[in-house]
Amino acid sequence: MENTDISKYILGLGESAKRASLTIASATTAQKNAALGAIADSLRQQASYILSENSKDMRAGNENNLTNALLDRLVLNEERIAAMIAGCHQIVQLPDPVGEVTGMNYRPSGIQVGKMRVPLGVVGIIYESRPNVTIDAAALCLKAGNAVILRGGSEAIYSNLAIANCIYDGLSKAGLGVDCVQLVETTDRSAVGALIQLDDYVDVIVPRGGKSLTTRISQEASVPVIKHLDGLCHVYIDGDADIDKAISIAFNAKARRYGICGAMETLLVEENIAPKILPALCRQYADQDIELRGCEKSQRIMQSIEGASEEDWHTEYLDGILSIRVVSGLEEAIGHINHYGSHHTDSIVTQNLSHSQQFLRRVDSSSVMVNASTQFADGFEYGLGAEIGISTDKLHVRGPVGLEGLTTQKYIVVGDGHVRM
Repeated sequence: MENTDISKYILGLGESAKRASLTIASATTAQKNAALGAIADSLRQQASYILSENSKDMRAGNENNLTNALLDRLVLNEERIAAMIAGCHQIVQLPDPVGEVTGMNYRPSGIQVGKMRVPLGVVGIIYESRPNVTIDAAALCLKAGNAVILRGGSEAIYSNLAIANCIYDGLSKAGLGVDCVQLVETTDRSAVGALIQLDDYVDVIVPRGGKSLTTRISQEASVPVIKHLDGLCHVYIDGDADIDKAISIAFNAKARRYGICGAMETLLVEENIAPKILPALCRQYADQDIELRGCEKSQRIMQSIEGASEEDWHTEYLDGILSIRVVSGLEEAIGHINHYGSHHTDSIVTQNLSHSQQFLRRVDSSSVMVNASTQFADGFEYGLGAEIGISTDKLHVRGPVGLEGLTTQKYIVVGDGHVRM
């Protein structure tokens, strides 16, 4: 398409989404749940087709030399499709936030004032690599009463189209208009620029991808943005940590999956416990071919650790690379995290209650954990059914963005013929 044609195409999607948003906002919980159930059924029935289409994306990804982390995000298998189906069913079980009324109080004038939770309207979601975002975002927006325009990355186009067909099939079977979920079917990058300028029709943009994507959208969008920056996550092993727990958590936080935003990128270890922790932990990392880069103190303990540069402490690797710093204690660990971190997810391993409470209060991140792997930073694990991203903003929502994050509140006032004097 020419740029003018793409602008017209995106404008058409916006107009359709705006109309659909008025319908979906008033849909009943039963209607929305029926649609989610029908979408889950369609995913199950079309699983083989989805996997065959995903294989096309994987072939192209290998030919285009995508990194292992991106390929890991891109690949679908039976387990991941089952997780997508389970996510739909879990969202069905969640309370519908739309229409919830809170804080109704009588004022001295006699009127009642409270708040009602309502949909955002039209949500535009721009994401890379992970085709499961197509179903997660659509399902959450649907349950929250929003219309959604989805723009996935070109590397996942076949997978996304196959999943979108299941969504359209489910919406149609449930009697809801298919325009409440629309997938941008062109891979032309100018479609992103057109979408983020569509402020007459789109109420919020959610970018979900690399730092360059998020930075571009934040700078260029005229539509409000809920952004997710780097997942530069830390685990701090305190001097009062249980050694077995610490090794298990620190290994899982890095090695379970490299390519997700909740993967640990920097390990901090208190200096007195470091000689007891690092030898065993480094052997486990070596078995997984994880490259280690560390400070001078860590290198004195383990010669296999290469020297870390200042840039390493700022880097979200999304790969089999880990930075290690030995610190004097809790104060230095918190200082390092708040200075170098991306305010995503950080964890402390300790048996010291005072230290854990200080860490929870003082680490300025959207998720702060005690004695748990950072890989738990996920909407499904938090009981949200799924997520459309993890916001590192403080407004309008922070952390995994689920149903409540896809709604807002308006004031409602109830009177009985009241007039203001």
